[in-house]
Amino acid sequence: MLFIRKTESLRAPWNKGRIIGQKPPLKPKHVWAIRTRLQIDEKWRDLALFNVGIDSKLRGCDLVMLRLEDIVPQGLSIDRADLPPLTGPV
Repeated sequence: MLFIRKTESLRAPWNKGRIIGQKPPLKPKHVWAIRTRLQIDEKWRDLALFNVGIDSKLRGCDLVMLRLEDIVPQGLSIDRADLPPLTGPV
């Protein structure tokens, strides 16, 4: 028995030519450019999430799952500038 196979048109993959896999880390000038742009646009929530992600080296998928309770236990926050000075020998 003879089988005839239909040839379907080959489509190009959606990610052809794109960088896949791990991306290189952001350079300090890029981090400051993003922070400055978010401050100018007054996007405080996005700036806070960006700072948390940079400070803790979280991935984007981890940042999406963050809740306020994960960052600020019991809803209380202290500004970094308001921390009491260290006393005694270090």
